Amino acid sequence: MKKYNLRLGPSYYTLLILGGPWSDTFRETGFHAGLPKKQKEEFSMNTLLRLSGWIDWVGERIGRVANVMILLSCLISATNALIRYGFDWSNNWALELQWYLFGAAVMLGASYTFQRNEHVRVDLVYGNVSERRRMWIDIFGIIFFLLPACVLFSYLSWVSLFMPSWDILEQSSNAGGLARYPIKFIVPVGFAMLIFQGISELIKRIAALRGLITIESKYERPVQ
Repeated sequence: MKKYNLRLGPSYYTLLILGGPWSDTFRETGFHAGLPKKQKEEFSMNTLLRLSGWIDWVGERIGRVANVMILLSCLISATNALIRYGFDWSNNWALELQWYLFGAAVMLGASYTFQRNEHVRVDLVYGNVSERRRMWIDIFGIIFFLLPACVLFSYLSWVSLFMPSWDILEQSSNAGGLARYPIKFIVPVGFAMLIFQGISELIKRIAALRGLITIESKYERPVQ
């Protein structure tokens, strides 16, 4: 049985998936149409797990970029404060850049945080139930809440936020400020990334319920 540890990087379980037993079956047959029904289902699940692994791999890399953005935002903020109070000088583009970076880090890092199961939550039930029931709760939440909400927000932010800004190449209202449309583009991208990550988490939990993998999702309850 393959084993996932959500605290490990996606490259770990991607290697497990790529090295799975069905890869040999695929090479020998060239096509899985001749496999028994059960093996076809497991083959299809393995294919979905490969997709999940690649989504996680991409998400982890983008998450690392978001981490760097947070650091840069802090450095720029500190530098701006030092120059403003020390030399009585400031620049609008530098002031705007710090919140551009912070906003981009939040939107791009949301899917990575979801992948690592580290989003803040108000827990009334989740922490008190078995691992299997947690997976069912996750599946229900992903299908009926996360995916519909992210699809809606991604669409609305694209047509109502980014496109109007892009059509006029919107600029900052402050003298010397930055263009507005790049940061507005990050909003639908961030929601789209959450959609893909939600699909990845859904695949992994379904596979775990079918006994194809084991998920060790360590959950730290908030301090009471």
